[in-house]
Amino acid sequence: MKTSRLAKMALMAAISCVLVLLIRIPFPPAPFLVYDPADVPIYITTFAFGPAAGVILTVIVSFIQAFMLGGDFVYGFVMHVFATGMFAVTAGAIYKHKKTKKEAIIALAAGVIIATAVMCVMNILVTPHYMGAPREAVLAMIVPVIIPFNLIKAGLNAVITFFVYKRISGFLHKEA
Repeated sequence: MKTSRLAKMALMAAISCVLVLLIRIPFPPAPFLVYDPADVPIYITTFAFGPAAGVILTVIVSFIQAFMLGGDFVYGFVMHVFATGMFAVTAGAIYKHKKTKKEAIIALAAGVIIATAVMCVMNILVTPHYMGAPREAVLAMIVPVIIPFNLIKAGLNAVITFFVYKRISGFLHKEA
């Protein structure tokens, strides 16, 4: 990677970390689930530099959030990498072929759907082990809590990305 691209990715990682510290809104049906816009810089990076850059940034930001900013440590790291990483792979793969507004909408919508589906599976598989919750309790939360939360979180971040991306893409693509 070029040095300028690495510097821009580092800037986006820093913005993501600042956002997770500044904006945290508990989800009323389950206050342990918290909305934050920290994925927006990751989604923007994915659109600008492709799915691989999005996944790399996801892993870095997830690590910082989980182990340095007081996150949920291993559980938070794993869940964030899977949710945001799958969004980045999906949306980035779709958008990189045809960079139009229509394609951006399709890519973001697909990312939301895939991230939500992945989080249903991850909650069923991972949450009982890390949180000590019975699998039946997690299964009972899928439709009324897990699906709505992930649709709202990924959906809101996708909408913000849609409206912000073009405004800052010039900066991200500008050579030093």
